[in-house]
Amino acid sequence: MFRSIFGPEPRVPEQRGPAIVQADLSILLEVDHPDYEPARDALAAFAELVKSPEHIHTYRITPLSLWNAAASGITAAQVLDALERYSRYEVPSLVRSEVLEYIGRYGRLVLSERDGRYVLTSNDHQLLAMVTQQKSCARYFDGMLDDGTAALAAGARGWLKHALIKIGFPVEDIAGYTPGAPLDVQLRTSTQDGKPFGLRRYQKLAGETFHAGGGPRGGSGVVVLPCGAGKTVVGMAAMSLIKAQTLILTANVVAVRQWIRELLDKTHLRPDQVAEYTGDSKAIAPVTVATYQIVTYRKRKSDEFPHFEIFRKGDWGLIIYDEVHLLPAPVFRATAEIQSRRRLGLTATLVREDGMEEDVFSLVGPKRYDVPWRELEKQGWIAEADCTEVRVDLPGSQRMPYAMADQREQYRLAAENPVKMDVLEALLKLHAGDRVLVIAQYLDQLHEIERRFGLPLIEGKTPTRKREELYGKFRNGELKALIVSKVGNFAIDLPDANIMVQLSGTFGSRQEEAQRLGRILRPKGDGTLAHFYTIVTRETRDQDFGANRQLFLVEQGYRYRIADAAEVLENRFEPARMAALKTEAVT
Repeated sequence: MFRSIFGPEPRVPEQRGPAIVQADLSILLEVDHPDYEPARDALAAFAELVKSPEHIHTYRITPLSLWNAAASGITAAQVLDALERYSRYEVPSLVRSEVLEYIGRYGRLVLSERDGRYVLTSNDHQLLAMVTQQKSCARYFDGMLDDGTAALAAGARGWLKHALIKIGFPVEDIAGYTPGAPLDVQLRTSTQDGKPFGLRRYQKLAGETFHAGGGPRGGSGVVVLPCGAGKTVVGMAAMSLIKAQTLILTANVVAVRQWIRELLDKTHLRPDQVAEYTGDSKAIAPVTVATYQIVTYRKRKSDEFPHFEIFRKGDWGLIIYDEVHLLPAPVFRATAEIQSRRRLGLTATLVREDGMEEDVFSLVGPKRYDVPWRELEKQGWIAEADCTEVRVDLPGSQRMPYAMADQREQYRLAAENPVKMDVLEALLKLHAGDRVLVIAQYLDQLHEIERRFGLPLIEGKTPTRKREELYGKFRNGELKALIVSKVGNFAIDLPDANIMVQLSGTFGSRQEEAQRLGRILRPKGDGTLAHFYTIVTRETRDQDFGANRQLFLVEQGYRYRIADAAEVLENRFEPARMAALKTEAVT
């Protein structure tokens, strides 16, 4: 028998779990393990993905990830069971105690209503006494009613919840809501053009989970669904259950008008019952759709926000925050003051680049419902997607300027690498018969694409009417390719788009990656595969940021293929579906 110079061959151990759970609350997950996918899906319910290199992904359990799990009904026993089931080694005792501690904190403080005033109660009298004396919280109390009950000061409901989560004690708010002015919102059984319409099972479940039968434990929180899965329909489902006047806040004017079109198409609301509140029109109706931009507008930083009054202009029974991960910081202030209104957040990702996820949790509400993207893909509700990263070299003439630049300028130089244009040209030829969106961050780069390829461009200064005209031409097939700046990240409905080519983005933004992929995930009638290409400059800040951007996609179960620019430029690269079709033909 061959004997290695390093000693005898080790015995192959019995296959064990794919995860290594560590005492610092991090989890290492082996990608090539046969149980990787079920382990990934289990971890996603209560842990955050931190990094995702090729073979080992790192997750971290955080207080907020556990509180979101607890709010959605996951128990500490279920978390520990998942860790034990997939862990290669014994789960450290510290991890056990931390899971029990943090999930146990959710619900220890309960905010409710008693005799017409808000009170905070707890069975742990010492804890209640501690938080009432806490410097950051004391101003929000108006004395103790008994050992287990503290009265809140007027207008303190939202601010107290915000302050308490900052010191590590999330509040379960069951104080109920103002019903709002009644509005009989009914969903249609067919759209205005006669197509059948009904809620998909997950849309119905999302609306019902948020509503919770109209009880105090429902009515505030976030629904997380992929772009293209019908978050707008979930909003309408909630409206049909609550049956009250509704304020909807969304990303831009195009999104406002899409909401209005959808409401008129899929509910029995009349046009006079739905209004637009934007820079172009400031009407108020039983259902009012506004932009975040108009709500946060003010002439000077020292001024008040004049349009905050929209929160009080209507007797709203529901406020919907579309793309809640974009919620501007000033709107949190207004939201803290309207805690008696039901609040629904809609998003494809809870990740915020400003780190204000706790503010969403405490002021809009915890995560109430989500579905993994790949699950909806398997069910056919969103298109299958193939994700490819194409790596290009930095030209020799730019290496010295890159080395001498500061970090921000380094990213710009790498992101605007001119070699990317050649790769883009090859990809446009490869997908000549497809519906292509080209997206980038920098205006100079966008205008260079426009000049070189003669494609129309939508950017921030493009008038709304022109945007809608170009989107319309893309939808009806008159345009096969369209260039969009970051205005294309959010709330545009282009169901036939099946190719996205990304040349640059907002540094390492995970939320932006999610939104961009979502632009091409509307299910295609012919089952066409969606292709998401990211062109990055090798061994630069561009590649580093690209790795962070991919975290969201890895969380959802997508794997990136890595292709060299030479493969694309020399016509040696084949998209997944093309390669599969060739294999089927040979078979």
